[in-house]
Amino acid sequence: MVREQNAGRLAPVIMVLGTASSVGKSTLVAALCRIAARRGLRVAPFKAQNMSNNAAVTADGGEIGRSTAVQAEAARIAPTVQMNPILIKPEGHMRSQIIVEGRPWRSLDALDYWQRRDLLWDVVTRNLDALRADCDLVIAEGAGSPVELNLKPRDIVNARVATYAHARILLVGDIDTGGIFAQLLGTLMLLEPEERALVAGLVVNRFRGDIALFADGVAILEQRSGLPVLGVVPWVQDLGLAEEDAVALERGPASSGEGLTIAVLHIPAIANFDDVDPLAREPGVRVSYADRPEELAGAAAVIIPGTKHTLAARQWLRERGFDTALAAFPGAIVGICGGYQLLGMRISDPLGIEGAGGDSLGLGLLSVETTFAAEKRTVQVSARAAAPWAVGAPLRGYEIHAGHTVVGEAAAVATITRRGEAAAHDDDGAISADGRVWGCYIHGLFANEAFRRGWLSSMGWRAGSVAPSSDPYDRLADTVEAAMGVRHLDALGLLGI
Repeated sequence: MVREQNAGRLAPVIMVLGTASSVGKSTLVAALCRIAARRGLRVAPFKAQNMSNNAAVTADGGEIGRSTAVQAEAARIAPTVQMNPILIKPEGHMRSQIIVEGRPWRSLDALDYWQRRDLLWDVVTRNLDALRADCDLVIAEGAGSPVELNLKPRDIVNARVATYAHARILLVGDIDTGGIFAQLLGTLMLLEPEERALVAGLVVNRFRGDIALFADGVAILEQRSGLPVLGVVPWVQDLGLAEEDAVALERGPASSGEGLTIAVLHIPAIANFDDVDPLAREPGVRVSYADRPEELAGAAAVIIPGTKHTLAARQWLRERGFDTALAAFPGAIVGICGGYQLLGMRISDPLGIEGAGGDSLGLGLLSVETTFAAEKRTVQVSARAAAPWAVGAPLRGYEIHAGHTVVGEAAAVATITRRGEAAAHDDDGAISADGRVWGCYIHGLFANEAFRRGWLSSMGWRAGSVAPSSDPYDRLADTVEAAMGVRHLDALGLLGI
């Protein structure tokens, strides 16, 4: 019914802007997407430009930000490059790889990119319009603060998008960090009049404690702003949703408590660290991030995750003393993608694919050698596990890498049976002779239960009888729906007709 009414016109847009980075914009967009989807709306997320090495791969092999893929899952639709047409992947040394409509465009330093941003505005509007033509509602997300006055003239992700789409803006502040009045009221003050006129209301996010105690705060915000406070959203624990970028790692361990400890190396330009999230959600498993060798003490396993700059990560490992520490480490050592390359004998980047390029000895823990090439592989894969702890188990994941790795005498971790729509029969990864050290290119490996639990069990972990957790998107949506109330959600068009 709604789709028929929208035929021939562009869908409305709700825009979630934040007072700063990491105030919970991405999570709120996911919640609103699920609320709308549960009411029968075809809703899609949109973020014009994202900066993150935590990437996802779409069905057609395009790269988008992981947080946008999470929001698409919340909306119950497949992610597409239209939802995040520009992705900036930092490589270090003030340079980033720019992904445009899912494909590498060029590597630029920060100044070069800022000077070219206006050229990309057509990319933003073209993809937003395409989404709006195919949906009942689009929920767009800004980036950082919309009122960084030195950056605002070339903004292509915040207020410019809202103004272009005549969006209804929700302005979100994080009360947990303090200064909520300055955050919200100060941001409103710095918006241009035409931008401020689009603001439908304020959202106070991440409230801990009794919300009734903030009733006077709500009154002050509404009085000073002249806008409604659409909701005071409580802090939601342990959702298990992938984080947008590595800033989240500064908050502490990925999981807490007793049990089998897995240390994840916080290497430079860390990428796709959400690979370890399924491990962190297992009862009796503790995942922590380490940037010093002494933090490996007591761990049963070490994971070296992906990185956007493998040679820089190699230098960091050497300078921090991890070469010696890993050579002496008695437990399991695992490398995923860039981490897999680091475990090998040699890494070569003759073309400068990542930064200035160069050549380096690897950690020497696996019989593999990697050479970077211009072609970048980004594809969803299906596979069968070859590792002894899960032989034959079906696997699903994705690849994002530019390196080509030659394996010596070593057993494979998995056999890839399909890349995208094409059948395949390619071994991937390598396992040391004693089975203790292994690595491969497949991201999302630990999301496969048989593989994950088989590997954990090989280290002595035992699965307990744990009741299945509720869908995190529904739990998040329930929380936000209760906080905002039917009246406000209906006024925003989130409840359908």
